[in-house]
Amino acid sequence: MFYDARTKAPLKHDPVKALVAPRPIGWISTLSREGVANLAPYSFFNLVASGPSIVAFSSAGRKDSQTNAEQTGEFVCNIASFDQRDAVNSSAATLPPEVDEFALTGLGTLPSQMIKPPRVKGAPAHLECVYLQTVPLFSKDGVRNGFDLVLGEVVGVHIDDQFVKEGLVDTAAMRLIARLGYLDYSVTDEVFAMRRPD
Repeated sequence: MFYDARTKAPLKHDPVKALVAPRPIGWISTLSREGVANLAPYSFFNLVASGPSIVAFSSAGRKDSQTNAEQTGEFVCNIASFDQRDAVNSSAATLPPEVDEFALTGLGTLPSQMIKPPRVKGAPAHLECVYLQTVPLFSKDGVRNGFDLVLGEVVGVHIDDQFVKEGLVDTAAMRLIARLGYLDYSVTDEVFAMRRPD
């Protein structure tokens, strides 16, 4: 099948998110200016550069994570694993800014080393980030689509020692979760290697 992506998809739901998959989940923790902790998962998330490492997250409409990152200049990307999938899902609820999702989900916190926002206890890894910029997104026709791309530089990395084997991260052992389309998710528990051509 083919359809013009600028029109309504001829399926029950837009298939693009099911096609660009799996998408890693950025489980973003921040602090408000008033010191209230916030935690939310973003499936529009990825590592977009290295040397220095830069991550990006985005959502439809402004959310507390974006506001807090912009106002305080800091956020943590907590790597989401299968063991914490229910908490990841619970933290996606739309709540007022004064609600602490850590308390709501029963998750413990860990202190960060280089920034103020807390980390999620039990997550296999964490990326401490400093806010770089927000890029508003527009269509080719100049129409604002309601998404902003938030960029942050990774300044600190925490990895649970049990997942470091022979100097490498054992990604499969972490059992990272990712978003597919619709209400579907996947877990990374099997990997394969291929040598790139010279």
